[in-house]
Amino acid sequence: MRRVRFHAYGGPEVLRVEEAEPPVPGPGELLVRTEAIGVTLPCVRRTHGDGNGGGDPLPAMPGGEIAGTVVAVGPDVTGFAVGDRVTSLTFTGSYAELVLAPAFLADRIPDGASAVEAVALVRSGQVALAALSTAAPRDGESVLITGAASATGHLAVQLAKLQGVPRVVAAVSSAAKAAFLYGLGADEVVTYDQDSWGEPADIVLDGVGGELLPRALAAVTEGGRLIFFNSGGGTVPAYELLAGSKTITGLTMRRFTTVHRERYEQHRAQLWELAGAGRLRAAVHAELPLEEAAKAHEIIEARANLGKVVLRP
Repeated sequence: MRRVRFHAYGGPEVLRVEEAEPPVPGPGELLVRTEAIGVTLPCVRRTHGDGNGGGDPLPAMPGGEIAGTVVAVGPDVTGFAVGDRVTSLTFTGSYAELVLAPAFLADRIPDGASAVEAVALVRSGQVALAALSTAAPRDGESVLITGAASATGHLAVQLAKLQGVPRVVAAVSSAAKAAFLYGLGADEVVTYDQDSWGEPADIVLDGVGGELLPRALAAVTEGGRLIFFNSGGGTVPAYELLAGSKTITGLTMRRFTTVHRERYEQHRAQLWELAGAGRLRAAVHAELPLEEAAKAHEIIEARANLGKVVLRP
């Protein structure tokens, strides 16, 4: 089978296409022949390591979510069979033709839904819903979303409006993305380089982090809250939290899927219901062959995507 790995930390250029033996599913695992593979910002950042010689043990394979057909099941797996079309979070190791997926995170793809649609919804939609449910917007509260044109951000914009949030502010890297976001229901669009992002929001969902994190916190109104779900790190002035009575809550899907399993299952059903009814649209910016994984990473590093970037084996 073909797979994409990196043997050194760096930019898109470190990704290499290799031939390898198919993996064998162990307990609790499915072996899936992939039809679509999601490319995420955390995937891209993992190829860079942590800048201090750390990161994943090398060589490593990035990845976060897949969609495809089950070709083998682990010895203790129930509820799935060879031939089932599924989508699943994988957290790592998904840039390949054959991928191991945790059965407890797998979900059958509904009839009529494509693998690309499934992979665009499975992780990004789950992250968006988890961030919103963690924030728990109350009547009349406003929401600002950084990385709003990203795979997760553009779904969060739609989901916030579907939940009745009266003011949804989309924060992005370029004004060229404004039309896309207004078309999804955003009430305001701001760019990172603006001196002001307008009136502070009750809730900020931060999917970017890094140097942008202090700006995101400053955009939270007094007594408001910031949900931090990105892989970019960053630091905040403690005084800003104290003086503004603000709170920050961290969110990772790896923990959410285990600690909040019931909510995860509810969110999965909700996402499919909304997508099936045409009320939630997962935009796909690009579909690229597996061999062009480096190009997919370039798109995301350049912050050029409007929605999801997908690899097709």
